[in-house]
Amino acid sequence: MSYVVGLTGGIGSGKSTVANLFAELGVEVIDADLIAREVVEPGEPALAAIAEHFGPDVIDGGGRLDRRALRERVFAAPAQKDWLNALLHPLIRERMIAACTAARSPYCLLVVPLLVENRLTTLTDRVLVVDVSPEQQLARTMKRDRSDEQQIRAIMAAQASREQRLAAADDVVDNNDPDLAGIKAAVTALHQKYLALAMQG
Repeated sequence: MSYVVGLTGGIGSGKSTVANLFAELGVEVIDADLIAREVVEPGEPALAAIAEHFGPDVIDGGGRLDRRALRERVFAAPAQKDWLNALLHPLIRERMIAACTAARSPYCLLVVPLLVENRLTTLTDRVLVVDVSPEQQLARTMKRDRSDEQQIRAIMAAQASREQRLAAADDVVDNNDPDLAGIKAAVTALHQKYLALAMQG
């Protein structure tokens, strides 16, 4: 199994930018959000279970999951959200472990937005946090998603606090000043460090 570096950060922190820079250096990137989408693709047992539990309204005309309809069902009912998490989290976890095991690069990057919240740090050898101030998170996400401020604040409130994330971090990339050259230099230095750690096993 590859040495596993867990990459996390709050919404709008720049996780994708950092992950892409590692990918350019030949590091395999395993993205929890992609896996979360894969486990509810048509033909997957989880999609059938969701349709059975919530009814046919959560499936669109093309046989795919209607995320908006599902979100409306679970947002108003914490018990339904718990049911959904109990179904999906073990499946996502299993696939993340399988992907890390199959990784061919000396170390792999496991990108999990809720790494700290879902106590998934146990799957990693090291935790890398992309850090930005809450003000930056809000401004960037509003610009990127064209969402309203209240909605983004609600997402931020549901995530771990900046302090909680930093407390879990072994390494930090400061992305408050969006200077790509600086971020690139930080990633290159971390890459060398992770290669050395992976060699030590």
